Amino acid sequence: MREPIAFFFTLVFPLMMLFLFGSMYGNEPSDLLGGLGSVDVSVPAYTAMIIGTTGLVSLTISMASYREKGILRRLRATPLRPRAILIAEVLVLLLITVVGVALLIIAAKVVYGLRFGGNAFSVLTAVILSTLSFFALGLVLAGLVPTARTGQVVAMVLFYPMLFLSGASLPWELLPEGVKRFARFLPMPHVVSLLRGLWIGEAWSEHLVNVGVLAATLVVGVVVSVITFRWE
Repeated sequence: MREPIAFFFTLVFPLMMLFLFGSMYGNEPSDLLGGLGSVDVSVPAYTAMIIGTTGLVSLTISMASYREKGILRRLRATPLRPRAILIAEVLVLLLITVVGVALLIIAAKVVYGLRFGGNAFSVLTAVILSTLSFFALGLVLAGLVPTARTGQVVAMVLFYPMLFLSGASLPWELLPEGVKRFARFLPMPHVVSLLRGLWIGEAWSEHLVNVGVLAATLVVGVVVSVITFRWE
């Protein structure tokens, strides 16, 4: 609640998108969407939006703010290690991500009769993998930006193009082929593809590229963030 931007984009904006486009298109099966409804396709995509908000925006701003205000410098005088601080921040934001996704699913199910054809455990695992991958990116940014305001600007500059080029805001099927080819170099389209596939019951083996990209993002991000972490 102390981060109004993050609070809005995590818990409010996805619901606004759901009700806006749900009221426009409903959730009737469509051949364009492979027999799925607009809401069936949108919920996994909006989940990617929530993951991007918490991992890329919230984490970057909060850690940069802690450094700018001297909070990290004071924590350095305690027995706490950097990993304890980072793990605590990640766990809090992971919980917020799960809450945001749960609210989105409940609203879509109650209002639009959301369909689910996959395995709940598989989808949850994919959400956690995707979230941790974006947290790794957020930690890299947090270690590089000098102030919270700079972190907010940089995070938004990276977040919005991914949001609109990944299928997280508009269905992937509606994007031009040229845009799709470029977007595949970004991590968020792989989150959308993985979540949408598992949501309708596809196997993990059909999304090995998505998993590989997200796993690589996680590993590289963690290594770089450890190198770039600064107390002040």
